[in-house]
Amino acid sequence: MSRKFLVPGTIFLLIAFVLSFLASISVPTLHAIDIVRINSNIPDGIKTDLPIAKDTRLGIWGFCQTDLNDDEHCSHTGHGYNFPLLNLAGNIAVIGSSWTRGLAVHPVATAAIFAAFCLSFSSHVTALLAAMITSILAAFLTLLAFIIDIALYAYVHHQAKKISDGADNALDVDTAPGFWLSFVSLLFTLFAGCTVFVGRRKAADSSPSYPMMTNPSGFFSRFRKN
Repeated sequence: MSRKFLVPGTIFLLIAFVLSFLASISVPTLHAIDIVRINSNIPDGIKTDLPIAKDTRLGIWGFCQTDLNDDEHCSHTGHGYNFPLLNLAGNIAVIGSSWTRGLAVHPVATAAIFAAFCLSFSSHVTALLAAMITSILAAFLTLLAFIIDIALYAYVHHQAKKISDGADNALDVDTAPGFWLSFVSLLFTLFAGCTVFVGRRKAADSSPSYPMMTNPSGFFSRFRKN
């Protein structure tokens, strides 16, 4: 009966691991998977001497920018990088490293999910207990990573709004695929934790180490009702 719950838990953990792994690679290695995306809303044909990018993608290990000639440039800065926001009016705001350093929680959460995934294959009660605890830890770390993503998005949005002095110079800040991969991974990790917990309870109830009710035997058993 426990396998009925453990198999879905293992599948949930596998999906959560794949999604979290992709989010952990992130920009600049995977250009399409960023956490926060910034659009400068610059019309085609605009010329300026300012180092403004039409499109900026912030990731865990760096960022990628598309210039006015539609050429993409990526910076492999590592986690905890500074990033300047600039608009056509020359207004600037700096996203400090304190807001990007916490993104490194993503690979830590991915490692925890993978550990829970490996432990979920065992049907032994002790291993299932470890899988349940590891799943809870993985869910907490994934939640923490997602909260850091939200904080980064909110701060970048606030800074972009602060330097925007008009509709033509406004910067659009949006959540990106890596942000939503983390959210979905969090959901699957929570689902997995619940199913592994139930599966562990079922396995414990059926374990030989627990006393079971047996039919009475011996001389007095012949007097019981059938």
